Amino acid sequence: MRIDHTSRRVAVTGAAQGIGRAVALAFAEGGARVRAFDRDADGLAALAGSGVETIALDLADRAGVHAAIGDTAAALGGLDILVCCAGGVRGQVARPLEEVDEASWRVLFEANVESALWCAQAVAPAMKAGGFGRIVTISSGAGLRPSLTGIQAYTAAKHALVGLTKQLSQELGPHGITVNSVAPGFVLSNPATQRQWESYGEAGQKRLVEAIHTRRLGRAQDIADAVLFLASDRASWISGQILSVDGGRS
Repeated sequence: MRIDHTSRRVAVTGAAQGIGRAVALAFAEGGARVRAFDRDADGLAALAGSGVETIALDLADRAGVHAAIGDTAAALGGLDILVCCAGGVRGQVARPLEEVDEASWRVLFEANVESALWCAQAVAPAMKAGGFGRIVTISSGAGLRPSLTGIQAYTAAKHALVGLTKQLSQELGPHGITVNSVAPGFVLSNPATQRQWESYGEAGQKRLVEAIHTRRLGRAQDIADAVLFLASDRASWISGQILSVDGGRS
């Protein structure tokens, strides 16, 4: 099966590191025209020379997102694919329920849910005009069950992202736009996941790996490969689905 993204116009969020960076590079290597967005300008700098254009942007800023996506669609002559990788735990660690404060709760919804909503809202007009679109969100196993992080807001936000993905599929499907999500298992892809892995200790790490059918942790490229499939013409009748890419753990 050949997957071809030659000349596709792609926007990738959360591309400064880890999964988002791998997704942006994979599309560029496949011949797509890619713009990558992240609030981490220094992280985006690592994409220099890769063929990926970068824009530093706070994805929780609705007006900023609409302006940047509008400029991108104008510059590229439209947009075919949106991949929402922005999110994460924003440096948080597990705390007892009684200690969760408003700011900690809200920032994870901004990062993981609202950013995807604003981006989808911004790309919808261009995709509708072209009668074609692929939107792929990066949720998590934490969007399907309790999270290994133990962070209440992260679990709730990823469940909300799963719900948003399904709702957008219903709304945008009649316009030729599919909307799906990839739910990664444990992927060592950034400093936050590295810290989480180290916190488990040797015994906890062994238990986690033994719970994975393939007996290994995920790689960012594993997730990028799934995204490229869902964004392809080969996946034209797949929409509203949550694809667990976790080595069989689920």
